[in-house]
Amino acid sequence: MNTTRLTSLNNTLSRLAAHDVLAFGARLSLAAIFLLSARTKVDGWFHLTDNAVALFDEEYRLPWISALFAAQLATVAEHLIAAMLAIGLGTRLAAAGLLVMTLVIQLLVYPAAWPTHLSWATLALYLIGNGGGRTALDYWLVPLTRTKSGPNVVTSLIKPETLRQP
Repeated sequence: MNTTRLTSLNNTLSRLAAHDVLAFGARLSLAAIFLLSARTKVDGWFHLTDNAVALFDEEYRLPWISALFAAQLATVAEHLIAAMLAIGLGTRLAAAGLLVMTLVIQLLVYPAAWPTHLSWATLALYLIGNGGGRTALDYWLVPLTRTKSGPNVVTSLIKPETLRQP
């Protein structure tokens, strides 16, 4: 193959695996994992089940925290953070939250499941480092948070190269 064809192939592959596509897939994949987990802990809209509390009491056995509080905290966090990640609201912060949850699960609950947790951590780290892309709500809200004097606290948490120009 000549260099023109290689360049053309490279450009085509780059477009197919563009950041926006990868970020969208990473956001939805990671959000789905935690949202589906959250839904197993509740009946109806948001009633914590006895089985969820028993799971935290008998199997997860987190140190320094009661099973009931851990079940409530995990259930609320999984619902809220997964929803934020799915729509791309606070993408980096949401991904960091799920990364922390993944590390807790890996270190304290299921250490043998490291291949699964490594894939979750990889998705979260990609989103923390690169943001949610143009399909994320963040992308469209960030210009609204700018002031005439420059970026505010919200925009200072985001890498400058990911900000859209007005």
